[in-house]
Amino acid sequence: MPTGILLHRERELAELARAVAGAGVGRPAVVLVRGVRGIGKSALLRAALARMPGEAVVLRARCHDNERDFPYGVVRQLFDPIMRMSSPSPQGVEFPGESPDEFLAEALPARSENAGNGRERVLSNLFHAARSLTSRTPVVMAVDDLHLADEESRQWVSYLARRLDGLPVALLVTTADEAADPLAAELGALGHARTVTPGPLCDSCVADRVAEEFDAPVDAELAAVCHNLSRGNPLVLEELTARLVAARVSPGSPDLDTVRRIGAGTLADTTLSWLRHSHPRAAELLTGLAVLGADADLATAALLAGQGELLADEAREALRRTDLIEPGPPETFRHELVRTAVLSRTDPRVLVALHERAAALLARLGAPAGRTAEHLMSSGNTGLDWAVPVLRTAAREAAADGHWDDAARYLQRALADTTEPESVRSLTGQLGTVELHRDVAAAARCAAGLATAADPLERARLLRPFAGPVLALGSAGAAAVPFAEAAHALAAIAAPPADLLLPLAAQTLLTGRRTALRQALAALHADGAGTPAAALLGALAATAAAGGQPRTAVRLAARSVRGISPAEAGAEVLGAAMAYAWTGRLDEAAAWAGRAVRSAQRWNHRGELALALLARSDIAHRQGRLDAALADAERAADLACQVRAEELAAAARALAVRARLRRGLPVDGTALAAIDLPAEAHPLLRAAVLEARGLLAAHRGDHQQALRLFLECGHQLAARGVANPACVPWRSHAAQTYQTLGEPAAARTIAADPLPGADARPRPAEDRGPAIGTRDAGPVRLTPSERRVTELVLQGLSNLEVAERLCLSKRTVDTHLGRIYRKLAIKGRPELASAVKAL
Repeated sequence: MPTGILLHRERELAELARAVAGAGVGRPAVVLVRGVRGIGKSALLRAALARMPGEAVVLRARCHDNERDFPYGVVRQLFDPIMRMSSPSPQGVEFPGESPDEFLAEALPARSENAGNGRERVLSNLFHAARSLTSRTPVVMAVDDLHLADEESRQWVSYLARRLDGLPVALLVTTADEAADPLAAELGALGHARTVTPGPLCDSCVADRVAEEFDAPVDAELAAVCHNLSRGNPLVLEELTARLVAARVSPGSPDLDTVRRIGAGTLADTTLSWLRHSHPRAAELLTGLAVLGADADLATAALLAGQGELLADEAREALRRTDLIEPGPPETFRHELVRTAVLSRTDPRVLVALHERAAALLARLGAPAGRTAEHLMSSGNTGLDWAVPVLRTAAREAAADGHWDDAARYLQRALADTTEPESVRSLTGQLGTVELHRDVAAAARCAAGLATAADPLERARLLRPFAGPVLALGSAGAAAVPFAEAAHALAAIAAPPADLLLPLAAQTLLTGRRTALRQALAALHADGAGTPAAALLGALAATAAAGGQPRTAVRLAARSVRGISPAEAGAEVLGAAMAYAWTGRLDEAAAWAGRAVRSAQRWNHRGELALALLARSDIAHRQGRLDAALADAERAADLACQVRAEELAAAARALAVRARLRRGLPVDGTALAAIDLPAEAHPLLRAAVLEARGLLAAHRGDHQQALRLFLECGHQLAARGVANPACVPWRSHAAQTYQTLGEPAAARTIAADPLPGADARPRPAEDRGPAIGTRDAGPVRLTPSERRVTELVLQGLSNLEVAERLCLSKRTVDTHLGRIYRKLAIKGRPELASAVKAL
């Protein structure tokens, strides 16, 4: 017998011992041991009987639910030992008739005799038989689980208990804690009766029992989990500890998740199995509560189970006695594992049907859309007229709370249940705006699907929520074509709405195109206020700064953030922030990038937060705040991975490598070397990766590889019109690498300013290059960049070939030649050679 069941039972054992001792001196006693299933009633009775004095006659019976249809089954169990004895008078007991067997055979009726005066005669005869046993020795009658006895035996126990005065009889019975059991109430009201109610084991007793089972000291958290799971119920605890030992759980350093999973299975195989057998309505109510979820109550669960108030009250009372739920109100599961166990032991087809009914019920009761939507997600019913509006509402609420994954699930289910084209487009648009915060590539696919709308206004309206730097920079150019086409179509109509045209034009500008820019600028001058205007102005400012127009960039940046509250600054200010950074105004750049970070954090916009952190990291690096730059870059990489924006993640990892190298920290370049951005990725992101790879190669001593990477970085930037060396300082890196390789002339050439006028500050005369000729206004001086262009043009290279040789854009070469022609007072290439010779 497990000793753990007798822990914390000294008071109960003493009460039973007093009852038996009293019977020995002629004082009758009825002891009623009541409690919930598994609390240890039977073990307590066995322990008390094991301590009986040797002279007492002990009669035992154990009731079972399967024997309720056998009349006097308990009585037969009690007297069976007497009937089987060979002596006609065991222990000197005198029976009427020739033997106990014959007497009881006459006393107990045939199965057909079960009513009327015959039953009264049987009860009287059985009482006389029991009294005859007490003639020379006390008698202890122990009946286990009296609540499961057949009706005739229960009637006899009542008959006997009320006639024990003066007899040395101790009647010990165990019964369930059933408030509606009339026999238990009747026995408890007798003057010579007492009730013993064993309680749950305390936490220290549970810890002792678990340690005893493991035969080793146990971790305090393991003991606490066992106590929480078993609620101090010895039966559940015994089964749980046995399973933990069998699973070889370490008592000193347990895996608590494994312990909880085993605990859920234990609850299902003990308490829940018994509940389904003994109280099916309570089990139905519990299942309904589990299906309805965390915010449910038993009243709603009863409606789901189809139980009226009377049945529900009965089932509720049975549930409370199992200790599986908190008493409430509202009644809830004591532990989530109980709910898990209930659901795991329910037929999946039943669960699907219950979820369908729950969704319909909650919709009629006006429950929050999110609760109803969860049941729709688990149901198999599709095509319900009211389902799609509920799912859309739930998605909006989830998105407002920043629960993007839930919002996407609801909308995907709504799309699966919808076939009407207009509804499909509307749902796709709503899903795409949600995907911007969890899967940028999926958002781009949604945007591409919406670009098929024939009406330009409708197409622009559908694409408007997608317009923003996250999709422009993080989707490998996938969104460029749909937005460009939509902007072109919208610009072709008369008086296009500014609130649609401006964001579309800004989006195309961020992806490197200028579609509908002229019409957008006209609309900007006519109505240049609000977020759409700020987005376009910010994109123009960043473009101007990247192209080497610092004054224009600063003017546009200041205009784009004018009127925007710092507390409300979102992703639309990042263009201005980078324009400030690329023109040397780092304090202003850091301020606006920080405001964009805080705004994204407040609204839980992970994609925008990743982009804002990326910008702030680059600005902090320029300021020399390397620790801040590294922290922002690493966090941006994590967030970009969460929203599946691989291009942003690659750029963030590149900035982290750059900060680590400059900080002197160890660098693992494996992940960076494995990055292979697609050709259509944004040039600034590709340049950041190439720059970091070059720095890493130089750090490892492979200067030839570093130089190749730096020059490739310059080629790609020049091809996309990014001429400002402040965007990505590849020229200074390449110059340093040339110097390391022993090529100082190449270092001086590559380090020269590629775009005259990019720096508004006057340059010293010695930096303007030697005079190669004069004109009437004085000596003509060409800058080093202009001299290089002139030399290559004189060699017969085309403008494009010159651009490729010098890692410039063709537009920059054209600008150089225009300045050269003006300085030399010539009109074109045919005059260049003679003009240079004449100098």
